[in-house]
Amino acid sequence: MLDTATNRPELPPEIARRRTFAIISHPDAGKTTLTEKFLLYGGAIQMAGQVRAKGEARRTRSDFMQMEKDRGISVSASAMSFDYNNFRFNLVDTPGHSDFSEDTYRTLTAVDAAVMVIDGAKGVESQTQKLFEVCRLRDLPILTFCNKMDRESRDVFEIIDEIQENLAIDVTPASWPIGVGRDFVGCYDILRDRLELMDRADRNKVAESIEINGLDDPKLAEHVPAHLLEQLQEELEMARELLPPLDPQALLDGTLTPIWFGSAINSFGVKELMDGIGNYGPEPQIQSAQPREISPEETKVSGFVFKVQANMDPKHRDRVAFVRMASGHFKRGMKLTHVRSKKPMAISNPVLFLASDRELAEEAWAGDIIGIPNHGQLRIGDTLTEGEALRVKGIPSFAPELLQGVRAGDPMKAKHLEKALMQFAEEGAAKVFKPSIGSGFIVGVVGQLQFEVLASRIEMEYGLPVRFEQSQFTSARWVSGDKQAVDKFINANKQHISHDHDGDVVYLTRLQWDIDRVERDYPDVRLTATKEMMT
Repeated sequence: MLDTATNRPELPPEIARRRTFAIISHPDAGKTTLTEKFLLYGGAIQMAGQVRAKGEARRTRSDFMQMEKDRGISVSASAMSFDYNNFRFNLVDTPGHSDFSEDTYRTLTAVDAAVMVIDGAKGVESQTQKLFEVCRLRDLPILTFCNKMDRESRDVFEIIDEIQENLAIDVTPASWPIGVGRDFVGCYDILRDRLELMDRADRNKVAESIEINGLDDPKLAEHVPAHLLEQLQEELEMARELLPPLDPQALLDGTLTPIWFGSAINSFGVKELMDGIGNYGPEPQIQSAQPREISPEETKVSGFVFKVQANMDPKHRDRVAFVRMASGHFKRGMKLTHVRSKKPMAISNPVLFLASDRELAEEAWAGDIIGIPNHGQLRIGDTLTEGEALRVKGIPSFAPELLQGVRAGDPMKAKHLEKALMQFAEEGAAKVFKPSIGSGFIVGVVGQLQFEVLASRIEMEYGLPVRFEQSQFTSARWVSGDKQAVDKFINANKQHISHDHDGDVVYLTRLQWDIDRVERDYPDVRLTATKEMMT
């Protein structure tokens, strides 16, 4: 890996070969299909499942919840590890659906780079833009894959222009498509001067690659129809004049993104993208934390929880905390300190994920993502270290945009409902507020679809039919400030006050006017729309 102009020490080879990245995109750009093909090339699965196909053939690996399989969408981020060439890829598939963007936001705190998938016919869409803003906040390096080139798609220059304008980032082509839609025959690999041809017959077959010397090589004419060849030569000439060359340092700084073209469902262009991630993607990076940052080459082990997934195995009430290792060489059975509670935890059965198949992780290095089964001790934002009190910062929790009351269909089961809701709150799937007056709970989410997912999961995992009902409140704000001021504020606004699952005070609002009134009447009290997930 190119060592940048900084004076950081060389990473141990095991850590330097790690590439931890997330895949982001608008729904339906082909993110899950691309994930499948990554696993196919990494040798993790023998035959890729499709999101839309017949019967058993269609079960994709990374969508493990029943609902994801039924609807063909991903609603929770899942992590996978596999080897490719001499790299170890840790890939996190994120939900593209905007109703689950918070899960995605947190996931992006645990990776070193992002692969942005764009639909060739649609270009940059709203959700892509939102997720991109998050990457920009964190200065994440971004690699772009323009998918679905085998369908009718837009002009290549148009797509590149749109990325440059909407996302304010320089784009350099790493490959160039030859023909589009029906005429799409393959790509010209600019980085390695090769011709990559697509085989439409067998979707799970690796494309054939022909080495050529430059664009004037007569071999090109044997494989590419004359009119397409002429077009390719013209377009490439223009591209070389107008677009910047690939500068590895600019990529790592997050100011330049290389773009590959291909068709994930036909396994085309995926291998070139993977080579790109390996050769140009960042190795594990320094993690910002309090009171000092954590470097990956430190010998002491540390890591942080960026996601909690409950009931991954429907037969057991289990809970797995996804932990991103920030430094050191972790071995199974190590005792780590849980910084929030200051208690030691023996990590005896950590797991590595190959989609829904898990295996025991005997060891893990900085950059890896492991799962730690636990009974609710680990929450999002928790840090694990070998004794030093470090706390990783920057994992946010957002104020919900939709609030509804929730009741169990059977009033005798209210206690069970409370348990189920608390579990989902700790998982970060929803915010659960207990109003200080009256019974029942108020559930807050970012998007409407989350209510359906919650209802279906509570019914499937806890056997409780529930119904959501209209609430008079529309939004929630966390309350902070001087203790006396906050107490005075709570006593005066009892009907608006509730507590979240961490016990923090939350002010439920009906109108923007409520918020303005508090700011006017209680200058010492702060209302915030986000809170960091740690205590």
